[in-house]
Amino acid sequence: MVLSQIKAFPALSRGHASFTVSVFLSYILDWILIVGVALIGYGFHRVEPNHMPFSLDNVDFSYPYTEDETVSSGVMVVVSLVAPGVLIALLFWRRKIWEWNAGWLGLALACASVFMATEGLKDLYGKPRPDMLARCDPDIENIAAYAVGGLGQKLAGAPTLVSWDICRNKSDTLKMNGFVSFPSGHSSFGFAGLTYFSLWLCSKFSVKFPHLAHSPFTQDLRARDRLAIRAQGAAPPIYLVILAFVPWAVAFFISASRWFDHRHHGFDIIFGSVMGMLFAWVAFRLYSPPLERGSGWSWGARSRDHAFFKAIGSPSNIGDDNWSSLKVVSREPEMTQNGEVDLESGRRDLAE
Repeated sequence: MVLSQIKAFPALSRGHASFTVSVFLSYILDWILIVGVALIGYGFHRVEPNHMPFSLDNVDFSYPYTEDETVSSGVMVVVSLVAPGVLIALLFWRRKIWEWNAGWLGLALACASVFMATEGLKDLYGKPRPDMLARCDPDIENIAAYAVGGLGQKLAGAPTLVSWDICRNKSDTLKMNGFVSFPSGHSSFGFAGLTYFSLWLCSKFSVKFPHLAHSPFTQDLRARDRLAIRAQGAAPPIYLVILAFVPWAVAFFISASRWFDHRHHGFDIIFGSVMGMLFAWVAFRLYSPPLERGSGWSWGARSRDHAFFKAIGSPSNIGDDNWSSLKVVSREPEMTQNGEVDLESGRRDLAE
């Protein structure tokens, strides 16, 4: 069953080799590495983060603690990863198994990599959440015993920085989750998965800005009319634009919920959102051509010669067999019946 499906993977061009077992195994390795990246991110999530010193009179850390989050972590994963994955499978399972695989690879890579990066940064920065003091329950009577900085002990009115040891609440609510404000994980993960899905929808349903191709030079006035700028593109239907924008709108809602739930500061949310969009764009471009040129298809599979690596001097991962089939045909420009030079007669041709 699996081997019969392997043969269904499309070749990138006429000269491309068939989808072999080595190529299949190379993509299995890709999946294993993506899962490994996600597991590293989970390991970072379980590590106790740094705990930056803070001031008890800092209003930025004095917001109330919201018991029930608007968008829980489980809901965020379902909306940003599971739902797009299911929709990608439903749209393409009967068409091209390679399109299904490429769509899932990009989505998984975006989410796994941004998860690992976000959790690692959270541990390193150890920034207090806006509701940290509500979690902390500080020992106010012994501030001096926990002072680690500031001039509050020497100068009246100056702030005093204290360590997190002043908190009487030592549960995971504070120790593991109270100092992980930067960057926002909901924002980065939500924008990674849903921005990727928006780009994927734009690619598959041709939702893009009209593309203006370079027009060939001609002295034929009738041809110039046919090649007018306004005749070279048209806007996509608005309902498709809305369809492609919906995942992005959901990502905005997820990130905004972290603000009014007092889980993250504004900069944490903005940074996480931009971070997620960046990872999504990189993952999308690894498996899909630019929107204006891709015609809805993903990049093709690697060749058997370059399934696991590409040597120096090789033009691409699709293999030398594609390039060796190119043949440059040089001709002198021919004259038309009207006495004009036919520039197209000197073009390069691809060997069949």
